[in-house]
Amino acid sequence: MDLFEHSTANDCLAPLAERMRPKRLDDFVGQEQLLGPGKLLRQLIETDQLTSAIFWGPPGTGKTTLGHLIARRTASRFVFFSAVMGSLKEVREVLAEARKQRVYHRRKTLLFVDEIHRFNKAQQDAFLPAVETGDIILIGATTENPSFEINSALLSRSRVFVLEALPVDAVKVLINRTLTSSDGLADNHLEITAEALDFLAEKAGGDARVALGALENAALSGGSKVIDLPGIAEALQTRALSYDKGGEEHYNIISAFIKSLRGSDPDGAIYWLARMLDAGEDPLFIVRRMVVFASEDIGNADPRALQLVMATQQAVHFVGMPEARICLAQAVTYLASAPKSNASYVAIGKTLTEVRKSGALPVPKHLRNAPTSLLKALDYGKNYQYAHDFAAAVSDQQHLPDALKGERYYQPTDRGYEKLIGERLEYLRQLRQSN
Repeated sequence: MDLFEHSTANDCLAPLAERMRPKRLDDFVGQEQLLGPGKLLRQLIETDQLTSAIFWGPPGTGKTTLGHLIARRTASRFVFFSAVMGSLKEVREVLAEARKQRVYHRRKTLLFVDEIHRFNKAQQDAFLPAVETGDIILIGATTENPSFEINSALLSRSRVFVLEALPVDAVKVLINRTLTSSDGLADNHLEITAEALDFLAEKAGGDARVALGALENAALSGGSKVIDLPGIAEALQTRALSYDKGGEEHYNIISAFIKSLRGSDPDGAIYWLARMLDAGEDPLFIVRRMVVFASEDIGNADPRALQLVMATQQAVHFVGMPEARICLAQAVTYLASAPKSNASYVAIGKTLTEVRKSGALPVPKHLRNAPTSLLKALDYGKNYQYAHDFAAAVSDQQHLPDALKGERYYQPTDRGYEKLIGERLEYLRQLRQSN
């Protein structure tokens, strides 16, 4: 059961994605945050010092490929186990053999468990004694959040490495490499148009297997030696919407989305949301724009807007697509329907302009920190008015630099909750005058 004893990497009948697995770390595409020069995971693999670990990331991001690469470099006995195919009985057999190898041959066993989340937490308990005694170094690969799917005791003894969806440029590198590789499609003498390459790289959703699977389907369809947009769209079994994530249409659609939200039109906003999702846009890109919108265009008119969008960001991470589209739709319709105010946006803009114009104005002495006797002698902190000593915890103390006394940067509107804020600020101003 040693890993890849029956490897299909060089089998011409194996799927393209399997044949294109890299044989060296330098050939690995993506995951620079883990495998770039000097990064921890790369160093651990290259020096054969990897301890128990969990590889967590979306499908097609290289978790199993990392297993292949580790197998090639480690001096330990390497065993591959699939939680989809294997049983708990087989796990116990592997662990028993690992113990024999350590006790009688002083040889470590590095056990790679693919889809480890398929074992429930009770079944995962079987690994724990072997990890604690050093019989095995466990590497688990999972697409699910380890916090919820991995035994907490096992998780506490493992380092979690997070793999991310492959960026579009990395997928393009992989596609072009496949077209010219002898392990890939070099013998087919195929070319791919720039338009088809962009579309495939975007629609793959950061999944190398999806990209190479579609490329293989297009190659097997025969006929032309040029893979064009209709051909790759057919191979993906989807239609090519006019949406280039790096081009003009991308910016046109996100602009229409934001302006629909700002215009309080939930129907327009959800239409543009659907266009982006159907074209393969990264949901987190959409959420990031919504976070900015919640503060820039709604602000304190409805402070719950920002909270809802941040909850949506968590939901997208936790649930994933396609179900996360429902969470996005809820947030979009809420933002579009909420009262609007750009008062916070205007306030920070005005204040930054003032700061850049007037420079570093001195802090009033009564607001300065006075931790030493010298600073107290210089009247730092003198005459500071402790707010809680006054009615409603409000004094007439000046908090702006002297040169800006009386300036107002935040002007709340009369819409939504901000109307109440405006009324309270007016009440506080009157109270200060009376104190």
